[in-house]
Amino acid sequence: MNVHGAEPPPRPSARNRLLTAADDLFYAKGIETTGVDALIEAADVARMTFYKHFRGKDALVVAYLEERDARWRKLLDLTWEAAGDDPRDRLLAVFDALGICHSERGFRGCSFANAAAELAHRDHPARTIVTAHKAELREDISSLVHRAGYENAADLTDTLLMLYEGATTTQALGTVEDAISKARAAVARLLGTWPRREGGS
Repeated sequence: MNVHGAEPPPRPSARNRLLTAADDLFYAKGIETTGVDALIEAADVARMTFYKHFRGKDALVVAYLEERDARWRKLLDLTWEAAGDDPRDRLLAVFDALGICHSERGFRGCSFANAAAELAHRDHPARTIVTAHKAELREDISSLVHRAGYENAADLTDTLLMLYEGATTTQALGTVEDAISKARAAVARLLGTWPRREGGS
């Protein structure tokens, strides 16, 4: 107990410290260039403790991406809740969520795209997480496009995904200033002019 009578906050578990170290180092420095020794040092754990929680670096990469996917899903759910039930507003909210991600300090683009670029072997276990994340994003957008009653739904879904991925890349590279806001504005214009079936939401 300190002089003010308050208990210090409990130290995160070794597993959580390893996940935090992975989140920081894999995203900032890259997966391939970050070794187990650097992770152990950053997490302040023993080597035996590392292998107690993860069979090896590949297993930690999978857990890192699973955690990032869960954080994205939580953020997306919150932005959808704020946007309301209109599927068109929810499509724009996808870009609002993306903008929140991009405003974070040290933004280096999409962690899933970065991982896919680094992990060349298609049988790497983490590639399954990357593929599932991107497939779920497509399904989210496609479902909202259909709910809104847009014609040529597959083409519109493709276009929105390209705007999403393009905004992410150009924001990370700095080749387009305020890329996310510009992409969102482009989406709003597109949704306002894209033909819709009668009775669309």
